[in-house]
Order: sequence, then structure tokens, then C-alpha cells
Amino acid sequence: MNVIVAVDSEWGIGNKGDLLARVKEDLQQFARLTTGKTVVLGSNTLATFPGGRVLKDRRNIVLNPDPAYAPEGAVVVHSLDELFEKLKELEAQGVPSEDVFIIGGASVYKQMLPYCDRAYITKFQKSFEKDVYFPNLDEMQEWSIVSESEAITANYRGAAGTSGEITFTFVEYSKK
Repeated sequence: MNVIVAVDSEWGIGNKGDLLARVKEDLQQFARLTTGKTVVLGSNTLATFPGGRVLKDRRNIVLNPDPAYAPEGAVVVHSLDELFEKLKELEAQGVPSEDVFIIGGASVYKQMLPYCDRAYITKFQKSFEKDVYFPNLDEMQEWSIVSESEAITANYRGAAGTSGEITFTFVEYSKK
């Protein structure tokens, strides 16, 4: 299983229920890696998508404890046990665990990181105002960097209408 996330220089991932920054190249990387795959997310993350709709061209599995919760186009699971059962079913149908991406939010990342073998991290070389974090993989002995792109500079849109240029790298980690 994989995890994919964009972090700021202090491993922050969001503020007040929104992404820290939207960068076209990061969103393209996300789409390139996850299209045609299975994405696992929480309902709060789904609510941040345009129109609160699932991501197209992906199998969306949403973790939410409410039995009445039923977003269109998503498979809803109500517990981690149910999620693992669904993933086991998919594997039996030929969907390998390498095709599963954990895409947020913070509580889903925290619960699922121990089950992931790869992490695709976009590292923004900037600190934003933030209220949620991703675990710092650089401080975790079981994770090591497999590859890192050259630094890329691009435009970003941030919360509250902020924008500007940002420098970032795409970093791939593997669990030892």
C-alpha cells in the first residue's frame, strides 16, 4: 500500500480543513500516480473535493463510521476492519496492494501509515500556517528515501487567496 501527501517544510498538511497550497505540478503528479488505482480517504477529505464528489477514474473507498453516509460513486467502509476486508476482496479480484493509495486526511494517514510500504511526498520548501501534520518520515528509522526530484519552482494558490511562487521536490520513500 502507498501513501501520497504534500507537506510543508515542517510536515504540515492542512489548515482549517483545506490544503496548504494548490500547485498544478503536484496535482498532476497526484493524478498520474493514482488514476486507475484505488484511493482510500476520510469523509472530511472527500468534502474538500470540488462538489464533494469522488475522484474520477479511481476506485474511491471512504472511511466513515456513519451507517447512513453514502456519497455517490464511493464504496463506504465504517471501520478499519471493514476497510481491510474490502482491500482483501479487491486483492482476490486481482487488485494488488501496490495499487492502493492512502490520500488523507490526517487521521486516515495516521491509522494507515503502519500498513504502507511506499510514500510519495511532495515537499514544499516553505512553511505555511497549519493545524494538521503528517509524521516526519525523515525522523523515522523504518523509512528511507528511494528517489528525490530536482527542485522545481512553480506558482501556487494558498488559503485565503494567497499565491506566489513555491519551490518543492517529489520524494519517494520506502519502508525498510
